[in-house]
Amino acid sequence: MTTFLAGGTGTPKLLAGAEEVFPPAETPVIGNTGDDVELGGLLVCPDLDTVLFLDGGVLDRERWWGIADDSTHTHEELHRLADAADLEGGPRYLPHDRQTSGRGIARWRRLSGVAEFMEIGDRDRAVHVTRTSLLDEGRTLTEVTRTLADAYGLERDLLPMSDDPVASLIHTDDGFEHFQSWWVGHRAAPEIADVEFRGSDDAEPTDAVLDALDAPVVIGPSNPVTSIGPMLAMDGFREALSRTPVVAVSPFVGEEVFSGPAAELMAAVGMDPSTRGVAEAYPFADAFVLDDEDGTDLERPVFRTDTALDTGADSLRVARAVREALEAVA
Repeated sequence: MTTFLAGGTGTPKLLAGAEEVFPPAETPVIGNTGDDVELGGLLVCPDLDTVLFLDGGVLDRERWWGIADDSTHTHEELHRLADAADLEGGPRYLPHDRQTSGRGIARWRRLSGVAEFMEIGDRDRAVHVTRTSLLDEGRTLTEVTRTLADAYGLERDLLPMSDDPVASLIHTDDGFEHFQSWWVGHRAAPEIADVEFRGSDDAEPTDAVLDALDAPVVIGPSNPVTSIGPMLAMDGFREALSRTPVVAVSPFVGEEVFSGPAAELMAAVGMDPSTRGVAEAYPFADAFVLDDEDGTDLERPVFRTDTALDTGADSLRVARAVREALEAVA
């Protein structure tokens, strides 16, 4: 068994064509939940859902978000109503006292659904309605995720990193906002002053997660701040990684990031936005998979290949390099 950590699109792209090397039934995935957001009363779990839809065969692989060919009637009507009622659009963070009321899993990430800033498809929304309703019935996020995985026919164990709330908040000179509000709603503006994982001091990885972390672990080419950082912010999670073989795939080629806001986020929290910075963020990693063009010299074993992940053949090539690295350190 090999356990993958997933945040953003990097790990799902790696898994997309890797079944020959990492069969889903033998490859649990632990998903980041720091990016989860409650939008209009519904809990949206982007990083869990990307893996859910990928393995369920419905993922929109153009965007690596949502369900392919999904309609957006509800989303469009929300915007029509907002325009007709002259309601201000954009991310609308709920007041302080509303952030700590209601279901605990959504604490510090509650936004109004008026003119919602995320384009959520109608079938996609049904997943969020089901998830939120089951949570309100008293089930844990782990139990709910297992139920949804069964509904999509997953062979893979898909595990949220915790059943406790951890909210990724972006601090700017104007205050703070949820990561999704900053990244999706405001298109990565304004400039970041700091990143906080609120709730992480009290959050714990689940027993299922700790069991999965007993196996060798792969960190895909994910953003080390907001994709992997919420997991590492939990003491128990970080300590478990120090006890097991870990291989990480860099999301950079030297100082050039493949995609997403990793460079800006790393610089904002005082990390070197580069492969070297990723290695410093993962002191527990035993080996790294780097791109052929990445000349970074690390003091740990390095395995090189073309790390682009544009096709299934790319995924298989990188997966083989990851397997070689695991065999060397396990």
